[in-house]
Amino acid sequence: MKTILDPYQLNLTIQRLAYEIIERHSDLDNTVLIGIQPRGVFLSDRIAAHIRHLVPSVSMHYGKLDITFYRDDVRSELHEANKTDIPFSIEDKKVVLIDDVLHKGRTIRAALDALLAFGRPDKVELCVLIDRRFSRELPIQPDYCGKAIDSIISQKVKVEWDKEEVVLY
Repeated sequence: MKTILDPYQLNLTIQRLAYEIIERHSDLDNTVLIGIQPRGVFLSDRIAAHIRHLVPSVSMHYGKLDITFYRDDVRSELHEANKTDIPFSIEDKKVVLIDDVLHKGRTIRAALDALLAFGRPDKVELCVLIDRRFSRELPIQPDYCGKAIDSIISQKVKVEWDKEEVVLY
């Protein structure tokens, strides 16, 4: 077991990701944040709260997206769905998808498919806390990355929100 981000580093990384989103989106009124259920929501909640704290005058939309039934790699088993909460259209909006760990890219592919039910966005960007760079099965790369790591396929990256740390097993 190796700690990738301790509580202090995790908090700094989340703050930096929020600042980067603000820097690239001068018109936050036209930007929506969408956290991917279940684990990306922990990160997206914190980023959205930080942005709202930094720019309280902006009415930025924030939603949560369940991709359970859009996945192509878990269809043989029945999964319990999470709740999608996107009470707004993403038509012609700039969407920032948020997830905790980018590994093979299949979660993001499923999220892109699921997003189409809410409109056709002007642009979609990806924000991740951890990018496992060399394990991708699909050509998906993050626009915002907390930390990129090199790991072998047998290792697991776990974001432990209750302990406020990221660990490599």
